[in-house]
Amino acid sequence: QVQLVESGGGLAQAGLSLRLSCAASGRTFSYYAMGWFRQAPGKEREFVAVISRRASNTYYADSVKGRFTISGDIDKNTVYLQMNSLKPEDTAVYYCAAGWISSRESYGMQYWGQGTQVTVSS
Repeated sequence: QVQLVESGGGLAQAGLSLRLSCAASGRTFSYYAMGWFRQAPGKEREFVAVISRRASNTYYADSVKGRFTISGDIDKNTVYLQMNSLKPEDTAVYYCAAGWISSRESYGMQYWGQGTQVTVSS
């Protein structure tokens, strides 16, 4: 069973930065693609970024491209989401996910963390 634990969420002012971490159990990052999704109140969960297993490729949602960076540390089995130039519309619960492929759809991911709140004030 894959376990994912997110950390690093919190409150930030617009224009500033936060970094999220997702610690995975076992050797998850060696076998699974890992991604970040987010869900704002009253909205559906949406794709943010994904990194293929062993960090060979990355993909981003248009809304975060150029501002967010996904990266991974295979030795630590941890994936990060560096979020710069934050905007109020980035406010959401951010979820880490793992899946067999680098899916941009929620249904393409098999394992999920519990989520971490990110709130951006204007």
